[in-house]
Amino acid sequence: MVITFYKYQGTGNDFVMIDNRKLTFPAQDEALVKHLCDRRMGVGADGLILLQDHPDYDFEMVYYNADGRVGSMCGNGARCTVRFARQLGVIEDVACFLAADGEHQASVERDLIQLKMNDVKVVERIGEDCYLNTGSPHYVRFVEDVENLDVYEEGRTIRYNERFREVGTNANFVQRLADDKIFVRTYERGVEDETLSCGTGVTAAALVAGGLKDMQSPVKVKVPGGELQVAFERSGDGSFKYIYLIGPAKLVFTGSITV
Repeated sequence: MVITFYKYQGTGNDFVMIDNRKLTFPAQDEALVKHLCDRRMGVGADGLILLQDHPDYDFEMVYYNADGRVGSMCGNGARCTVRFARQLGVIEDVACFLAADGEHQASVERDLIQLKMNDVKVVERIGEDCYLNTGSPHYVRFVEDVENLDVYEEGRTIRYNERFREVGTNANFVQRLADDKIFVRTYERGVEDETLSCGTGVTAAALVAGGLKDMQSPVKVKVPGGELQVAFERSGDGSFKYIYLIGPAKLVFTGSITV
């Protein structure tokens, strides 16, 4: 079987994108998805995304982790899917689409994609750290020197601790760089390693920065793969709404692979 694919990246978080509007991709084949994401034997990516038709939306985004399993919401992947949909002519400059955590809206503004995230109603305190769901579960810890932190080891310790071992969580390590800027590094479940960027993780880190560190919206975010912004509105009860993840999404290359 020959599979045509498109490789996209959003601040270094990269994805194999497949136009599956005709439903020809064997989506239940975990081994195939894992193979395509393999950086030595396949195309290489942090995840695989199918763009599919949906009767009530512009399109549906179906996301798979690099381990071959169906994943939860992926912010960088969603921005890449919006760019992909525009390339295919499915949308023009605005989109309303379905993802793992429900409906999302997005707009294309030159090089940037503005993605509306779902409201966050609860931010759990765990000592000095926080745990919240921004479409995917995220643990957030502020540190003094994130650049020299061993994210792989520290992230695995959190991801595989007694509470999170079975379902897993992403682990984000955050350093405040300025009054309006943070630096975030993320260990991602499913990839089981650090990635250059994690959109839902950046969103979680920015909300914690706004809620606990009194940083104002929009929060600028540095990640190893580039720059993002997160805009939000904080409510008096500690919840967040009107959350937007803003950043680039770029086509890297197209190709075909025989499997």
